[in-house]
Amino acid sequence: MFPIRDHNPSRRFPYITYTLILVNTLIFLSYWHILGDPSKINPFFQNWALLPASISEGSSHLGLLTSIFLHGSFMHLLGNMLFLHIYGDNLEDKMGHFWFLTFYLCAGIFANLAQFMADPYSSIPVIGASGAVAAVMGGYLLLFPKAKIDILFIFVIIFKIIPVRAWIVLGIWFVLQLYNGLAVPASVSGVAYWAHIGGFVFGILATLTTFNKLGGSDFWSKNHGAPDHEAATYSFRRTNIPKVTK
Repeated sequence: MFPIRDHNPSRRFPYITYTLILVNTLIFLSYWHILGDPSKINPFFQNWALLPASISEGSSHLGLLTSIFLHGSFMHLLGNMLFLHIYGDNLEDKMGHFWFLTFYLCAGIFANLAQFMADPYSSIPVIGASGAVAAVMGGYLLLFPKAKIDILFIFVIIFKIIPVRAWIVLGIWFVLQLYNGLAVPASVSGVAYWAHIGGFVFGILATLTTFNKLGGSDFWSKNHGAPDHEAATYSFRRTNIPKVTK
């Protein structure tokens, strides 16, 4: 199940969300050509990625921030930016541009600290915006638990788009991160699950201020947890490709 969009249009243009997507993309393209060369990419990540073992030794603290703008592949970048695009505009709409940017950067640092505390002596570089994006997802869950999310469901040869409530999509995602974080060491999986978990929890807690400003439980009661404005509708039209019988 892969989320592709929500039915929750933002009321103002998400400058920060789009800028973050652009910056992440440009940074990735700046070093993409050396990804296949260990002699060049390894020193690069040593300088800019999160290195838990180095932080334990009292150095490389800058990596707590810079690592959230690095990605290991096009698919890594695409997945994180898609999730940021789906959920970020609505959080930015409610928080405001400046506070959303502050929230995002602080979330990335906190998520990295969570990963560091889970494995403080790891020598494996940690990169990716997923911890900060997980915080955006956590904040979205708090504000819009019943917003509709379109997910692409794929099962062998079946491809179907299904609208599902946000609390189901994001809840399942968080449970999977928690399960994998407890069951699979990062050195084996290669995934910073505790950064995802820490970011998600930070996102919920840090969004409480915005939630209370909007009215708290009264904000939920307006539309029973759905967005407080008309949801977007999407129509699917048949193609002009004719059906062919056996």
